Amino acid sequence: MDVKSLREIVKIARDHGVAELKVQSKDFKVKVSFVSGVAAPAQVAVAAPVIQPIAAPIQAAPVATAAAPAKAASSDAGLHVVKSPFVGTYYNAPSPGKPTYVKVGDKVTVGQSLCILEAMKIMNEIEADKSGEIVEICCDNESLVEYGQPLFKIRPN
Repeated sequence: MDVKSLREIVKIARDHGVAELKVQSKDFKVKVSFVSGVAAPAQVAVAAPVIQPIAAPIQAAPVATAAAPAKAASSDAGLHVVKSPFVGTYYNAPSPGKPTYVKVGDKVTVGQSLCILEAMKIMNEIEADKSGEIVEICCDNESLVEYGQPLFKIRPN
């Protein structure tokens, strides 16, 4: 967000008698408090915005041994991973109470529905792009998934 846009937002909030305004984006967070001695919006004094930079979260180094990643990599060798094409909510069945599309051990073919991803109230069926056996379902029903997140692992035929 640029300074011009922020000034416009602050002006609108001040003109409408807002007591406090918080604006947050990916890169920054701004909190503006308006101080007023009289109830009339025309006499509202504006405090300078306080810009608080958000530091990147500190990530601890992995505590796993070297053998664990090697084992995971070898067990996934040769598997095809179906990844989420967008951010959405994962559903394993067409509707509540209906049977799931697939479960571990099921054989799937190209074009077969694996799940539904809901994005912006639109239900999108995710289909298998490779034939084989489902060896892992990587997320829970009704969970939020990110772009590129693994959904299924398939052992190709």
